[in-house]
Amino acid sequence: MQYRRLGSSGLQVSELSLGSWVTYHNQVNVTAAREMMAAAFDAGVNFFDNAEVYAGGQSETVMGEALKALNWPRLDYIVSTKFFWGLHKDGPTANKKDTLNRKYLIQAIDGSLKRLGLEFIDLVYCHRPDPHTPIEETVWAMSDMIARGKALYWGTSEWSAQEIQSAWDIANKHHLHKPVMEQPQYHLFHRKRVEKEYARLYEDIGLGLTTWSPLASGLLTGKYRNGIPPDSRGALEGMGFLVNGLTDIAKNAAVTQLGTIAADLGCNLSQLAIAWVASNPRVSTVITGASKSAQLTENLGALEVMPKLTPEVMARIDEVTSTLAN
Repeated sequence: MQYRRLGSSGLQVSELSLGSWVTYHNQVNVTAAREMMAAAFDAGVNFFDNAEVYAGGQSETVMGEALKALNWPRLDYIVSTKFFWGLHKDGPTANKKDTLNRKYLIQAIDGSLKRLGLEFIDLVYCHRPDPHTPIEETVWAMSDMIARGKALYWGTSEWSAQEIQSAWDIANKHHLHKPVMEQPQYHLFHRKRVEKEYARLYEDIGLGLTTWSPLASGLLTGKYRNGIPPDSRGALEGMGFLVNGLTDIAKNAAVTQLGTIAADLGCNLSQLAIAWVASNPRVSTVITGASKSAQLTENLGALEVMPKLTPEVMARIDEVTSTLAN
């Protein structure tokens, strides 16, 4: 495992990391989470990604219980969470849903700290932009979160380049803690934001990336070429929004061609797709997911594929996928 700096910060993150979206609580209990986190840690993974909204807060609880059982030195691992959608279980949703206002953010961090059982969270993200709250208010609240010792670094997820630049400029003007990372979707069929829209931000403000969905929610595993398997992510309750993308005929045809390239390299589709994302030097870490230990082991095998991605192989991959990417 190699480690990369998170943008212009001094924090070093493993080039592959482990996320909890969809899996924790829904498919993975505390025992399974502990086993997979231990295996990932033993392989060199030091970053574990979460979010307040995942499984209605239960994903953080599962990870927190696993961390308590593992009892690692706090300096040895990095945990993230994200805020925006809220939990809004009871009562009116004002200031509890789809917001990044100060009231919500200051209380949201306390809830996540309690569920994760931590004194501070390493990375906190604004999970989506909030057009109804002034960016100034959000920037001040996130900076205050760090100043109060409840988080170490803050960033954004799925913000536009203009929104990120605006937040950075406000923080710079007022000598506040600046956003240092963005968490965008990035895979072979979703490329333009990372490769084009954010291009200037890497040099101008030192933006780091912790990318998600390297397998396009499973499309790049090849399992959806004949429909939606009953035991797959696409069949889970609440995941119906993924179905159209997973069953896209043109993309599944491309996946078949990618399978030939993977076979030539002596790996499988998942490993090829993850290695491709990790090969981008702008990516600080690739967040992977797994519901079983075997999947985790398979994903980590992408590390051995990365040296095989020669310019000739990358050109073959581009020929298959570039016209289908957005």
